[in-house]
Amino acid sequence: MDKLDFEAAEIHIRNSVFQIAARALELRINADSSDFTGPRRPCSCGQTARYVDRREKTFTSVLGGLKLQRAYYHCEFCGKGFCPRDRTFGMDGNPVTPGVLRMVGSATSEVSFEISSGLLWDLAGLRIDAKQMERIAERLGQEMAEDERHETTPFENGELPPTLYLGIDGSGIPVRPEELTGRAGKQADGTAKTREGKLVIVWSAESRDKEGLPVRDPDSITYSAAIESAATLDTDECPSEFAGRVQREAARRRFTEAQRTVVVADGAKYNWNVAFELFPRAIQILDICHAKEHLNEVANAIYGKGSPEAEQWATLRKEELEDQRLEELLAALNAHADTCKEAKTCVGYVEGNLHRMRYREFRAMGLCITSNIVESGCKVIFTSRFKHSAMHWSVAGANKILAIRCSKRSGRLEDFFERRAQQKMAA
Repeated sequence: MDKLDFEAAEIHIRNSVFQIAARALELRINADSSDFTGPRRPCSCGQTARYVDRREKTFTSVLGGLKLQRAYYHCEFCGKGFCPRDRTFGMDGNPVTPGVLRMVGSATSEVSFEISSGLLWDLAGLRIDAKQMERIAERLGQEMAEDERHETTPFENGELPPTLYLGIDGSGIPVRPEELTGRAGKQADGTAKTREGKLVIVWSAESRDKEGLPVRDPDSITYSAAIESAATLDTDECPSEFAGRVQREAARRRFTEAQRTVVVADGAKYNWNVAFELFPRAIQILDICHAKEHLNEVANAIYGKGSPEAEQWATLRKEELEDQRLEELLAALNAHADTCKEAKTCVGYVEGNLHRMRYREFRAMGLCITSNIVESGCKVIFTSRFKHSAMHWSVAGANKILAIRCSKRSGRLEDFFERRAQQKMAA
């Protein structure tokens, strides 16, 4: 007994139990032929498909391989065939069962397809290669992206917190060269290496730290993101793709129903265009850290990067900013506007955001004045999954994985799979 390889025994017994369970499940499902509903049944193309025979296919399940017998119908009009049982079980077009589909989605939303493949083998004893993981995940991500566009049922059913925050930000995602043609970017030659993934976050912050400053409430944050346009024309009757995403997330969180609503973002114009368009009554706050970064840039341009004079000048300007002495801040910037383009640009930046820089008032109201939660959200959603060495995404592929990742990180994965199962059963 002392020489027993305990790990090998564990795995052997588990695999044996799974095999017995898999055979029992096969027998139960294959004994039921109710998926045959007659010689003909409607096809999704609108015509009628005819019954051909019962066909066997092996699916990867959480128990291992399952050989299932299913009624097969073929439509001579569109030339396609289908198995009603596959649709009912949510396995049409997928070589895996719903339980494995959930595993694949959960793993691929967090780590690369190759690592995900290894994890499924190590943790569940399932052999699914990296390419197949990618195909399955993208198919699931497409379903989840469609679900996000149509499902706006409120996430919270109980009482809302007094204040809800909505943050908007973006981050570059490396994409394939062919998807960057004609796009301007930050490279030395003016070209781009990335496409911007845009993110909307909603959270509450009724908690306070030791200094009495607002802190994000546990489990209050949700995410929605995609590579999509935020641009609109005056003649457009519908909001931009991204504005529509923001609107849907706000609806799910009942954002506009809160007693007090706050939009926190950096200085990007599209952020405030969306805020004005969708939430005209919300308090708008420009991230104070973002504003301070601009002041550092001006100080370095005037006195030289890292010089004592630059540090002293920036410190004084930041104090004016925090104390809401904005006239003094503008006077100090205007003093250099004629000789320093960074100072002149910053004057326009401050003047355009005066109503969003009332930091002393915002603090007195107990509000968050930084977008650190939003920036952290960008790292959570974008950086840790999409920005690794040699990764180059297609826009469509990135959006599909983003759909899974945001759903998982927002605690909505269970709701999605419940809706999916109900829809498949009803089809």
